[in-house]
Amino acid sequence: MTPFDRLKRWVSPGAKPAAPTPVAEQKFSKAGPLISLHFVGRPMWTPRDYAGLAREGYARNPVVYRCVRLISEAAASVPWLLYDGAKELDTHPLLDLLNGPNPRQSGPEWLEELYGHLLVSGNAYVEAVSDGEQVRELYALRPDRMKVVPGPEGWPEAWDYTVAERFVRFNADEKPLRPILNLNLFHPLNDYYGMAPIEAAQVSLDVHNAASAWAKSLIDNSARPSGALVYQSKDGSNLSDDQYSRLKKELEDGFQGHGNAGRPLLLEGGLDWKSMSLSPRDMDFIQAKRDAAREIALAFGVPSMMLGIPGDNTHANYQEANKAFWRLTVLPLIARTAKALGGWLGPVFGDDLKLSYDTDQVDALAPDRDALWTRLEAATFLTDDEKRAAVGYGPKPTEAATVRSNPPSRAQKPVSDDDATSGDDASNVDIEDDDLPDNEAQVAATSDTGDGGNFEPQDDSDDIDDDLNDGPYGPLTDDPDGDLQHTYQLNDDDSY
Repeated sequence: MTPFDRLKRWVSPGAKPAAPTPVAEQKFSKAGPLISLHFVGRPMWTPRDYAGLAREGYARNPVVYRCVRLISEAAASVPWLLYDGAKELDTHPLLDLLNGPNPRQSGPEWLEELYGHLLVSGNAYVEAVSDGEQVRELYALRPDRMKVVPGPEGWPEAWDYTVAERFVRFNADEKPLRPILNLNLFHPLNDYYGMAPIEAAQVSLDVHNAASAWAKSLIDNSARPSGALVYQSKDGSNLSDDQYSRLKKELEDGFQGHGNAGRPLLLEGGLDWKSMSLSPRDMDFIQAKRDAAREIALAFGVPSMMLGIPGDNTHANYQEANKAFWRLTVLPLIARTAKALGGWLGPVFGDDLKLSYDTDQVDALAPDRDALWTRLEAATFLTDDEKRAAVGYGPKPTEAATVRSNPPSRAQKPVSDDDATSGDDASNVDIEDDDLPDNEAQVAATSDTGDGGNFEPQDDSDDIDDDLNDGPYGPLTDDPDGDLQHTYQLNDDDSY
C-alpha cells in the first residue's frame, strides 16, 4: 500500500483499499545483482591481452600454432546431423545455414575460425543476421573487439563490438532470437569471459620462446658461448676509452655471427683471449624446451606424439594417440558447440529440433566402429531393430520385395499302380500341396481345376499364365530369365 492510499484510507475510513495491481512473475538469480553491483551498463574488458596471447602464442610459437590448427581443423571436418524428435532429417534450412553460414565462408572455414577464437582467447562470439523472421547468415566476431554489458540481474543485457573507436551494440532482447551467441571456456575467477589454454600454459610458453631465442643467439654468436679479451700491459695501465671502443667494434663487426664462424682472431700486444664455457647441465636448454612444449600440448589436450615431441611414450603408437585425441579433446568440443548452436538456433527453425554430429565420418574411430559392429553381429539375443538402434540408426524401413514363382515342373510325380486307372490319361495324377515346393504349391493353388486338388498339366503355358493372373497377389509379370514373379509389399502378417 502506497502512502497516498494510506492517506485516502485515513480521510475516508469506510473506503475499501484498492486491489493490488498484479505483477508479472520474474525469475532471476539472487546472486546476479551482487555480481553486477559495480558494473551495470558498463563494459567489462577482457582480463588478458588477447593481442599479446595471439602474437606470442599463436603467431610465434609453433607448438601453440599446431595445437590450435589440429583441434580446429579436426572439429570443423565432422558433418552435422539434425533430428526432428527421433527422425533424422537429410535436408533442412538449419543444415543449409550451417553448411553455408555467409557468402564469404563455407561451413568448415567458419567453424575453424570459431574454434580458433575459442582456443586462443577462451571466448567465441557468433552473430546471427536475420530478416525479422528467419536467420539468414552467421558470422564469427573477434573476441578482442567484443565487450559484455551486464544487466541488473547479472546476465549480459547487451554486447558492444568496437572497431576504430566506433561500436555497435547488440541488445539481448532482439527478436526473433538473441543476436549474439557467446561460447566460452570455464574461468573460475570471471563471470563473463572464459580462460584460454594458453593462459594456463603461459609460463611454459615463455620458457619455450626463450629457449628458441637462446638457440638463435648462440647461432648468431658462432654457436658457442662468448669469451673475454684480457689486456695485460707491462706498466699496468688500462686501455683508453677510444682503444676500448675500437676493439669492441672490431670484434662485433668481424667475428660475431654465423657468417664469421671459424674466422681467426688477430690480437695485438698485451691482449689474450679467455674462452668462457658453460657446464653441460647449464647448456641443456634443449631438454627444457621439450618439456615446455609437452606442457603446452598438455594444456590444449593434444598428445605430444602427434606434435613430434620426442621422449613421450604414453601412447603405444600413433593410432592410439590419434584415437585419444579425438575421444578426449575433439568430440567434447564438438558436442558442446552442437548443444549451444542447437539451443540457440533450434527454436527459430522448429520446436523439437536437435543438432548432433556424425562420428561415422571420423577415420580415427573406425576400429571402434568395427569392434562395435562385430559385437552386435554376434549378439543373437537382439533383434535387427535393436542392433540398428545401438549404432544410432532407426528401425529398418519396409521395402518392396519380389517373390519369384517358377512354372510347374514337367517332371511328374511317379504314378503307382494304385493311382493309375483304366480309361484315364496317364498324365492325370493327384498331387498334394505338401509334396510340392512352396512356390509350386502356390502355383497349384492358383491353378486348381476344382476337382479335389487334382492338377492336370497343361501343354500350353499361356493357359497357365491366364490362370495365375487371377492369383491372390495380383497379375504376374515376365522375368528376363523366363520365370514368373509376383511383386507385392511385405507386411508383418505375410508369409511365403
